[in-house]
Amino acid sequence: MTRNDLAPPTETTLILRLTEIKEAVERLAAAPTAAELELTAFTPAKAAELLGKTENWVIEAIQNGRIPHTYVGKSPRMTAAHIRWVQASGERVPNQYAKPLAARAAA
Repeated sequence: MTRNDLAPPTETTLILRLTEIKEAVERLAAAPTAAELELTAFTPAKAAELLGKTENWVIEAIQNGRIPHTYVGKSPRMTAAHIRWVQASGERVPNQYAKPLAARAAA
C-alpha cells in the first residue's frame, strides 16, 4: 500500500458522501413503520407490487375468491396479513421421494 492510498478524501468527496447519507436517512424516515403497515389496506396495484405479480393477477384472484381480501366501500383491498398469507401459501416443500435432478437427467 502506498502513501497515496491513505490520502484523506477531498472536500467534494466528503460533500457527496454526506449528501448520499442525508438522502438515505430521509428515505428511511419516510418509510412506513411495521405498525403502520399492519393498519394499511393496500390497493390491488400496490399488493401486486409487493407480491411480485401483475395487478391483473391480483384482481382476478380477488374476484375468484382465491386470495383473502377486504373491501373499503366497493374497492377491494389487501392488508399486510392477507399479503403474508398469499406469500406463505405459495411455499412448496420438496418431495422427500423425488429423484435428484442428476438422476432424472440420466434416465
